[in-house]
Amino acid sequence: MVASVQGDHAPGARAGGGPRARATSRDVARHVGVSQATVSLVLGDKWAGRVSERTAEAVRSAARELGYRPNLAARSLRLGRTRTALLVVPALTTEFFARVYTGAARVAAEGGFGVVLYPSPEGVGPARDPFDSARASLDGVIASSMAADALAAMRGGGLPLVMLDSSPDEAASAAAAATVNLDIADGMRQTAEHLLALGHRRIAHLAAAVDTWTFRERAAALAAAVAAVPGASAHTEAAPLTVDEGRRAAERALTRPGPRPTALVCDDDILAAGACKAARRLGLRVPDDVSVTGFDDLALATAVDPELTTVRLPAEAVGAAGMRALMAVLAGEPARDTTLPVRLVPRGSSAPPPREDRPPREAPSGGH
Repeated sequence: MVASVQGDHAPGARAGGGPRARATSRDVARHVGVSQATVSLVLGDKWAGRVSERTAEAVRSAARELGYRPNLAARSLRLGRTRTALLVVPALTTEFFARVYTGAARVAAEGGFGVVLYPSPEGVGPARDPFDSARASLDGVIASSMAADALAAMRGGGLPLVMLDSSPDEAASAAAAATVNLDIADGMRQTAEHLLALGHRRIAHLAAAVDTWTFRERAAALAAAVAAVPGASAHTEAAPLTVDEGRRAAERALTRPGPRPTALVCDDDILAAGACKAARRLGLRVPDDVSVTGFDDLALATAVDPELTTVRLPAEAVGAAGMRALMAVLAGEPARDTTLPVRLVPRGSSAPPPREDRPPREAPSGGH
């Protein structure tokens, strides 16, 4: 941040025809005929009850006319704040985390904060402190889909932490100021109920080979939903989060001994894209022979043919809510834990199973 130009002159051309000097709060005060303290109150939005509405509007108008911008660097030094937050993510391999950053950065900019995005080199493992001292460089940390113990290196100085898409129990043990979670379990329940209602009873779960809360939640919710329906079963194939690994896992699921699954439930859209490739390579049609579902609703979901039935996750809203929570903590206000709803978006990749694989209809009561 460039420091304000100091001096007693009003903004204008420098001697020798140099560039215009940057306007200062003193220039604004002189233009309106008030004190610098009054300018600070108005532009710091602390004028109510101390300055008249007419004077406040005159100060704001003069600031716009002179092109005055507050010196955030100087203000940060006075407050002992950097007005910078660190957003830690496991990786940038999907657009989900880019969307989380977009939401956080938008809210931060509205409040005069900056956000530094840090994809941890170790993925979900312990993250290195990207600074000589995070405490000296940052006001707080927002962590998306990271375990609490992975953040120890950068929280040694007691930086406030907001955890996104993370285990509530881990957040509590890490003394996180707030959590922002998606209703992941409900998203998987919606997927399972959709397929079960279509008549699917043999389901294969292409599970992300990543040991994090969000994927454990998906597995548990799917297992519970399938167990509640007589005759339904689910087999799990684990896979790293790539299209090729999703294809390999789907090929294993579709060619293992025994009756073939009629639906592939994938932990995210990337695995689902791989599952669609596997079906085509095996001569199967999606969704006529096998249904495929995803999770996230990435741009990829509508790029494949047929388009993916998937769970839409409001990633930007997650980032925005996380940044609001951190800013509330820094302002000394209570920050509430938040759970955001998710929604299944049915598209062309899911349909009833082949007729021979559908469960028998129940006979109507009373013999009619």
